[in-house]
Amino acid sequence: MPLDLSRLPSLLRYDAAAPLLFNSGLFLWLFAGFALVYALLQRRTTARLLFVTLFSYYFYYKSSGTYFFLLAVVSASDFLIARALGRTADAPRTRRLLVAASLTLNLGLLAYFKYTNFLGTAFAALLGGSFQPQDIFLPVGISFFTFQSLSYTIDVYRRQISPLSNPLDYFFYVSFFPQLVAGPIVRARDFIPQIRRPLALSRTMTGEAVALIAGGLIKKAVISDYISTNFVDRVFDNPLLYSGLENLAAVYGYALQIYCDFSGYSDMAIGIALLLGFRFPDNFRSPYKSRSVTEFWRRWHISLSSWLRDYLYISLGGNRRGKVRQYVNLVATMLLGGLWHGASWNFVAWGGMHGVALAVHKKWMELTRQPRGGTRLHGWRAVVAALLTFHFVCLAWVFFRSASFETAGHVLSQIFTNFQGRLLPQLLTGYAPAMALIAVGYALHLTPHRWAHRLQARAATLPLPLQALLLVIAAWAVIQVKGSDVQPFIYFQF
Repeated sequence: MPLDLSRLPSLLRYDAAAPLLFNSGLFLWLFAGFALVYALLQRRTTARLLFVTLFSYYFYYKSSGTYFFLLAVVSASDFLIARALGRTADAPRTRRLLVAASLTLNLGLLAYFKYTNFLGTAFAALLGGSFQPQDIFLPVGISFFTFQSLSYTIDVYRRQISPLSNPLDYFFYVSFFPQLVAGPIVRARDFIPQIRRPLALSRTMTGEAVALIAGGLIKKAVISDYISTNFVDRVFDNPLLYSGLENLAAVYGYALQIYCDFSGYSDMAIGIALLLGFRFPDNFRSPYKSRSVTEFWRRWHISLSSWLRDYLYISLGGNRRGKVRQYVNLVATMLLGGLWHGASWNFVAWGGMHGVALAVHKKWMELTRQPRGGTRLHGWRAVVAALLTFHFVCLAWVFFRSASFETAGHVLSQIFTNFQGRLLPQLLTGYAPAMALIAVGYALHLTPHRWAHRLQARAATLPLPLQALLLVIAAWAVIQVKGSDVQPFIYFQF
């Protein structure tokens, strides 16, 4: 979109209502200038790392204002703690104190900014008192960069990686802007070895990146934003005004909306990182094809689910202390995973539902002696298992999306007591564009995963002008359907 230069100073300053988003015109202009300087610094590694780090801090400033200092505090503290861990290899007690300091800093910041009001209200209700909520600003992405930094100090403590000696490398790792505010949560052992490699961007990498960015942009700004503003939000804002059929369609719509929103962001983040010469692992693998809840969590938000497994579930004892303890650990991990998403009992309920489902599925697999979480099911059994899993996930999404348990109850009561299936023709005609996008979104989601890889491979063979044209077409599609305001990403609030 055209950029009004007279508005440039105000655009470059922090605005709480206008964070710097990948799908905004301002980011497009800034990234164009950034890419030019980045290319000029191709052979000057330290200068390039410093430039990217400064840009990343500006990127975060545009999202959270002066709270970018928290990013620096976390980075500096954990860098020094890891260095100290490297010098105390033969002092177990000191090492435990050091890793406890990292946990206290990161989780303490998270607890204060995200959970003060929630915990205060909960304790006040428990004790029969009252609590006055505090006016606390929630820095964007604090859940992501604290978890990412924690993974580094814990890995150093476990002697899985060696501590970095250059603070610039660590500040670069924690602040790297493509994944800073909404993930994926990138492990130090995957990312740090790439930092000082010679920058070598092939046409194949460029084509793959362009395909990821274009696909992510369409997922987010075309499918997710449209069905959100034109259908899903209307129903969830007042479910009693709509029939059970419309409520059910909104639940299906939200399942697609949050997938397209978050996986679209992840695709763009992975694509932008790839344009800069860095490769991130996949964060989504067609999760609604899953044949069990266990498989769902191997396909959905993979960077978070693997983080919870490696740093929380295993730390609680994992499956090493008997079956009952394993089930308790699963439920506890998912309860905390739900709370990670937001300071609300709705998120706790959502996490608890998944935790119980994981434990039940583990028991079922034990009783039926099925390997690999039921992923070897075929034929009609696989179809039935996938449908059951999808509808359980959708049921849990009701609590995740609803503003309160009361709203969730209204959605479910309308579905089960006021369905009115005869309204299907009116639903399809009254919300025709939204219903069509939902159908297209699910059809694309259910296509074989290898098709997407083939499209990326085909894009990689295109000449650079045609790759650029692909991005232009994606941007044109966004312009055709977007509203007056750029919609923020759902996971910015986490």
